[in-house]
Amino acid sequence: MQRLMIAGFGELARRALPRLEDRFEVLRIARRYGFDLDRPASLAFEGAHALFHCAPPPGAGESDTRTANLLAALEKGRILPARVVYVSTSGVYGDCAGARVDESRPSAPQTPRARRRVDAERALALWCEARGAALIVLRAPGIYAAGRLPLEHLRAGTPVLRAEDDVYSSHIHADDLAAAAVRALADDAPAGVYNVADDTEMKMGDWFDLVAEHAGLPRPKRVPRAQMADLAPGDLYSFMCESRRLDNRRMKQVLGVRLRYPTVYEGLRHEHALGVD
Repeated sequence: MQRLMIAGFGELARRALPRLEDRFEVLRIARRYGFDLDRPASLAFEGAHALFHCAPPPGAGESDTRTANLLAALEKGRILPARVVYVSTSGVYGDCAGARVDESRPSAPQTPRARRRVDAERALALWCEARGAALIVLRAPGIYAAGRLPLEHLRAGTPVLRAEDDVYSSHIHADDLAAAAVRALADDAPAGVYNVADDTEMKMGDWFDLVAEHAGLPRPKRVPRAQMADLAPGDLYSFMCESRRLDNRRMKQVLGVRLRYPTVYEGLRHEHALGVD
């Protein structure tokens, strides 16, 4: 059985794991298993056929030191995975003024969070190219599922942008992202960059309205952009400053991913039917 290293064993890895265990012996790289990507001395492990990298960058700085530490550990241990799958973010595109965005669009990150992701993508691309490893980058937008809905903002009464100032935001259910990662880890999955998003074209305020409806909460107040900077938390406001619609055709036609939840309507109905939030 081939060996798979999973760097960052969080929710996404746990959702993917049942579909990986019959193909791989899994090595979990996370603090609770004795591996800390912020402590290079803890990163000593044996070889692996593939690497699934879903660890987030650190919370500050312009570079992803965790990815740098991971690659240095692979180099030190003379470990050369044949395939690397990295879960990145669509935030690397920056603000696109509502345009449809495919994978050919150059990166233009506007926040330190997105710049750290670009740094990780570039480091992985250089490392894999130099060693002949296949690299698949999955650029994910807003991931939603039970426990990943904006309920705290709704309960706190956080407003959203009025329609004329609102921005497009893309989505992917956590189960569909996990399925895309499982597909990307197959030996016949073509290398490259993929937007992993569903088919929804929706503005952020309408998304908040829809979640509120499913949760039985009041819809948020709509306000002009000029007022929003003082009313929304910093991270949320940064998302309100970027507008884009992700083109997911490459994910479907080249990677061959079939979405279980093609739009947020199916995904939220699923979560609502389970009685979870």
